[in-house]
Amino acid sequence: MSMPSVLFVCVKNGGKSQMAAGLMRKAAGDTVEVHSAGTKPGSAVNALSAESLLEVGVDLTGEQPKPIDPEVLARMDYVITLGSEAKLDAVDGPTYLNWDTDEPSERGIDGIERMRLVRDDIAARVDDLTALLSR
Repeated sequence: MSMPSVLFVCVKNGGKSQMAAGLMRKAAGDTVEVHSAGTKPGSAVNALSAESLLEVGVDLTGEQPKPIDPEVLARMDYVITLGSEAKLDAVDGPTYLNWDTDEPSERGIDGIERMRLVRDDIAARVDDLTALLSR
């Protein structure tokens, strides 16, 4: 059996998809091939996203937003979009899922508190996916 693979996608690849990839690497270790990318990559990882991940032992130092690599996309087992803004053309092969993540800013919660809530929502979903992939 081959190692399962996951590509996390958001628009800028600076926040949610980077969070998901970092959390998946922590949860699954080297048992899952993990990638992240953006449909319109930004220029840097969101500092508050990175800070909230450091609080739970995930270090994004050295990570940079990147575009979707068509070759990586085509060979993934799962492609997961985070939020409703990232749109990509599906290719045959991967299973596509959308995680419509919590958006605390809609409730007036911003800053590091917002990122912690987003992180915790994504972490719970990553834990569920890790359990599914380890079957």
